[in-house]
Parts: sequence; structure tokens; C-alpha cells
Amino acid sequence: MATITNSFIFKSPASLSISTHPNKQLPLCSLQFLTTQTQASSCAAVRGSNRCEQRRVITRATSSAAKKASEERVQKVHSIEEFDEALRAAKNRLVVVEYASSDSLESSQIYPFMVDLSRQCNDVEFLLVMGDESDKTRELCKREKIEQVPHFSFYKSMEKIHEEEGIGPERLVGDVLYYGDSHSAVVQLHSREDVEQVIEENKEGHKLVVLDVGLKHCGPCVKVYPTVLKLSRQMADSVVFARMNGDENESCMQFLRDMDVVEVPTFLFIRDGVIRGRYVGSGKGELIGEILRYQGVRVTY
Repeated sequence: MATITNSFIFKSPASLSISTHPNKQLPLCSLQFLTTQTQASSCAAVRGSNRCEQRRVITRATSSAAKKASEERVQKVHSIEEFDEALRAAKNRLVVVEYASSDSLESSQIYPFMVDLSRQCNDVEFLLVMGDESDKTRELCKREKIEQVPHFSFYKSMEKIHEEEGIGPERLVGDVLYYGDSHSAVVQLHSREDVEQVIEENKEGHKLVVLDVGLKHCGPCVKVYPTVLKLSRQMADSVVFARMNGDENESCMQFLRDMDVVEVPTFLFIRDGVIRGRYVGSGKGELIGEILRYQGVRVTY
């Protein structure tokens, strides 16, 4: 059972403690970066993960993918110069790039869903690169090390934060929700100080704070996030949901070390400035059960 190190104490007024209930394990990501900032190891497939949020978006995609091309928000780029300028113009917004080819059936099948996502996600920029269009697009693919299509890359502030090959609509939607979420009820945390502030703000109201700790490149973290989004809307009156990616910066990494987090996703349950417990896993039912339990609702299994 993970415990909290003695060195981690919030500034005021109470230190953190943790209960000793058993965790229910599901396939997880191990944290391989606790001494150096390296990418997390590959993740096993997740069982029992929530697909409701993806299906809701995909259903809309199926019904509206035939809208005329003039409505598309997907920007087609034809050279390295256009590509770099599009990333610069996006600033800190998420940019989703599909690398495709004219003879790829998979590319043609996934593209309508990306078109529909572009209409729904106004705070996300979408780019399309046809790798076999010209020598200029081939040079761009070579620079970005694209070997297979369809290939999706995700950028923020000119930096590539994630990439995947051969994914389907559900995974594409999940990735966009996970990497592009900046306006939902889930509070985005970027440092230990952010965590302290959220906990301090919710002490007086005695609200339960559910802190979702993950990694940028963790499959189970991406898969469970639609569940977190849905719960944040349904439980907004009684529960505060927050999220931190441990590999975002050194402050976040140090927070994970101090919390003795060794596998993700890990959910910390905090009330009145005290960590009441944690759940390590990505199962929808188990997560909901743990949240209800720390709200004082009796849960039987």
C-alpha cells in the first residue's frame, strides 16, 4: 500500500494522511520517470473502461459527417512552412494532425469523424497532411518521422505531446477529450501549488476532492477520462474533480514522488485537507463506487 512521505505537508493548516484500504487493481501504467523525465512504458489494454462519452460524440459524427466541405474546420497543409505557421498560430491550443494518403482506406474512413470533431471542438485546431500529395508533404512527413498512415499527432505550444497510428474513432475522440480539455468542470492542475489551492478552496464547504493523477502517454488514463468528465458534470454540487499529468513538469513529478504514486491512473480522495484514500485503476464501476464510499454512501460489492 502506498503511503505519504513525511516531507509532504500542505502549508496550512493540516498535514495530509491516508487511510489503509486495499486498492482494486486494473491494467495500469508504471511510472518509470521518478528519477529522470522519461516517457512512461507502454500500457496494457484496459478492461471495463467507460465508452459512453466517445459513443455520444461518434454517434453525432455518423449522423453529420456528410455535411458539405465548406463547413469543415480541418485545415489542409501542403508544406513544412504552412505546417509550422499553423502550429504557431494555435499558440497553446491543442492541434490534432492527421497524416493520410490518397490510397489509404483507413485514412478515408477516419477522416469524416475528424471533420465532425472539428465542428464540435472549437478550441482545438485540426490539420490534414496528405503525405503522397507532393514532394513538399513527403518532406514534412519525413521530418515528423511518419512511417504509416493514418497517423495522428497532437501538439501544444509547438511541442508534440502525443502520437498514435491506426486508431479508430473511439480512441480519437478519447485522445481529443484527454489532451484538449481546458474548459470542463475538471480543474486542470499544473503544480503542487495548484493542488494546495484547490484543497484549501474546498475545505470550508467540506466538498470531496477527487484528484485524477495520470501521464500524458498513458492509455488507461486516456480511456478513463471520459468517465471523469461525465462524473464531474453529474456530481458538480458535491464533488470537485481535478486532474494532473505527472510528466507535465518537474513540480508535477515531484508531487507524484511525494504522494508515492507508482502506477497510474491513481485517484486521490481528499476532504477537509486530508487524503482519505486512493483508488488505483481505470474501471468505471470501481471508480464510482470509491467516490460514493468517500461521500459516505454505503457500497456493497
